[in-house]
Amino acid sequence: MGRQSLRSGILLLAALVSLKGEKLPSCEDARKVFQLLQIGPAKGLPETPQAGADLQVCTSKNLTCCTKKMEERYQIVVKQDIQQVLQTSSSTLKFLISHNAAAFQETFEMLITEAENYTSTLFCNTYRNMAVEAATAVQEFFTDVGLFVFGIDISTEELVNRFFDTLFPLVYNHLINPGLTDISLEYSECIRMSQRDISPFGNVPKIAMGQMGRSLLSSRTFLQALNLGIEVINTTDHLQFSKDCSRVLLRMQYCPHCQGIPLSKPCMGYCLNVIRGCLANMAEIDHHWRRYIQSLEELSSAMHGTYDIEHVLLNFHSLVNDALTQARINGPKVIEQVNKICGHPVRKLTLSPSYSDQNKDNQGMKMSARDHEETLANRRKEFMNSLRLYKTFYGGLADQLCINELAAADGLACWNGEDVVKSYTHRVVGSGIKAQSANPEVKVKGTDPVINQIIDKLKHIIQRLQGKSLPKHEKWGLLQTGSSGSMDEQVSGDCDDEDGCGGSGSVEVKRILQITDLNKSLIVQENHQAAKAILKDICQWKVNIHKLIYPLFTDCMLFLQTGRSLGDARQDKPQ
Repeated sequence: MGRQSLRSGILLLAALVSLKGEKLPSCEDARKVFQLLQIGPAKGLPETPQAGADLQVCTSKNLTCCTKKMEERYQIVVKQDIQQVLQTSSSTLKFLISHNAAAFQETFEMLITEAENYTSTLFCNTYRNMAVEAATAVQEFFTDVGLFVFGIDISTEELVNRFFDTLFPLVYNHLINPGLTDISLEYSECIRMSQRDISPFGNVPKIAMGQMGRSLLSSRTFLQALNLGIEVINTTDHLQFSKDCSRVLLRMQYCPHCQGIPLSKPCMGYCLNVIRGCLANMAEIDHHWRRYIQSLEELSSAMHGTYDIEHVLLNFHSLVNDALTQARINGPKVIEQVNKICGHPVRKLTLSPSYSDQNKDNQGMKMSARDHEETLANRRKEFMNSLRLYKTFYGGLADQLCINELAAADGLACWNGEDVVKSYTHRVVGSGIKAQSANPEVKVKGTDPVINQIIDKLKHIIQRLQGKSLPKHEKWGLLQTGSSGSMDEQVSGDCDDEDGCGGSGSVEVKRILQITDLNKSLIVQENHQAAKAILKDICQWKVNIHKLIYPLFTDCMLFLQTGRSLGDARQDKPQ
């Protein structure tokens, strides 16, 4: 219930007097409405009509029931009234976007948690001997996934690489070369750093990069676009009107009160000219708002398969399982490469840690089918079906305000800004800034910087929704062909740029790849001892950083890996 609803009820009371057909017999009606609408104090309100020589807007040849102070109060109230009408007209749209933005965010959080549980269950059921040590890597990976989806600038390639880097020493010690104990922190770090050169997991990390990059980026952009939609509506809901516009709105809405005809509503043509003039800058949003919703539709339609966060996250544990399978298959070759890069570790011979049969455990790790399969896709579809109805919202806003709220119905006597007439005789202009040059009621001077800023933001998010401001491997305009192939085919087959397998990343990633290639060349061309010394120095440097910044974390991880304290490990450090 706002001022407009209260106004309608109060003005019904004034109808009894107005029906008498008397012209300004007294100012009782104006006084009552002024007080009941809580426009201002009753003190100083005229009881009988008087000359309004000091009025600035509601001027008239006739006597008036308004004073200059009343006019000033009307000036304030009319801004509040029009803002309330704007907020009422956009409330359903605003609720639609904000409610779904919150629902999508909650769903993303649920999916990330569920995917983390799936991956943890994989280790607990199938790779029990490394489950405890892998827990930190799994938790950190999905934390990074959540940070990326909700707006933090993290490279999806780097977070996937970091996960498999951290996993490699565990897999090497427990799965590829079991029986190694008391491995020094330096040696473990060397193994970790060699993952990207050795590629023990085959093409799986690259496949994961492609799937994560596409699905996470599209979901993140979708969520950011919804939040911008809310910002656009909040901005237009609180639009600041120019001084000239405020005066024209006052003349349209409250000057009839001064003439003793508070029930009179503006003529439709008059209302359209006034509101189209006052909302001329807002109407400039129309084109960009249409493109915004269209781009959201296109992205939403493309978000399936490897572009769908639900599909990718809930199948990530399968990729991890495939990666560990590849590591086991490549075991002898991996051991040879690790020995070449990191040297032979100090080994204490023990019984190999037992791990259960792969096939048997795979049966236990199968996840139950989700009863709400494709929930996210269905929700997006329902949301876009509803949002599509608001594609012309800003283009038709002025018309809707006049038709639904402000103007008199066709065929009724109406207010034309000066008197009550049968119809409005001036030309009615169109919407937008250019059309206002011929507006007989409102003079529009230039563009609104606030509206210009929100239009720039819409342009930017439209580019992002269409993938135009993103690296090639992160675009989703054309869906990947053959992405429905089996995991075995993808792991053993070739992997091109469209699969997100590198070669088209950022400049920084390319630089890292070049350095990696250089390291490979050094290892091949230089003697083994020199290459080993270089890598050992790098490892020692990184370990020192860990000791400085994460002493407790390092000590705990070493204890989990070897069962020994950091001091014991230092005594056994290889010479």
